[in-house]
Amino acid sequence: MSRANCFSLARRLVAGSFLFVALAAGTSYSQDRIAPPDARQQFLRKLALAAEERARHSVRYDPAYVRIPYPGGDVPADTGVCTDEVIRSYRALGIDLQKEVHEDMEQHFSWYPRKWRWLSGRPDTNIDHRRVPNLMVFFTRKGESLPTSRRAGDYAPGDIVTWDLGGNVPHVGIVVTRKSPASGKYMILHNIGRGPQIEDVLLNWKITGHYRYFGPGSG
Repeated sequence: MSRANCFSLARRLVAGSFLFVALAAGTSYSQDRIAPPDARQQFLRKLALAAEERARHSVRYDPAYVRIPYPGGDVPADTGVCTDEVIRSYRALGIDLQKEVHEDMEQHFSWYPRKWRWLSGRPDTNIDHRRVPNLMVFFTRKGESLPTSRRAGDYAPGDIVTWDLGGNVPHVGIVVTRKSPASGKYMILHNIGRGPQIEDVLLNWKITGHYRYFGPGSG
């Protein structure tokens, strides 16, 4: 083989080597760019599913003040109010709102609604986390407070929503993964007096709060 042919062959081999390296590098780069699943979205989905599971339980609506252990305390499993469904859904994921709310109220008691401070004068582990206005302050401080709107598409599974039922009567529920066949809106797990139910009620009342809370240390 002539020197000219050898030089031409060498050039083709070198060019081919660079092309192979470039293609391999491009393949590796594209794989590296594939983002892992969003941990926050995974958490919200787990919370929504935990809320859906609550609909399997028979719970008698009972707003009575009950002395409960701390931390990890709960009223009897067959009783509760709207806040207890939120508390129990988070507890299924290992998050104790009784403890988290109490610790924040101990350090920042003046930030919480004055109505409850007048009643007790100090934090109360038996009831503080079971009051909607307290949860609203807590989720605002330690989670994400999102805009409220009348657009159902602004609300996603795992979101916490609060309402005014009228006459300043507060209510709270969790957006779940199931959609209403009639309206196409995500439905709500809540307890408004008939035990935990999954219903198409997102826009039934005046929305007063819209939150996402991912657990301690996330705020």
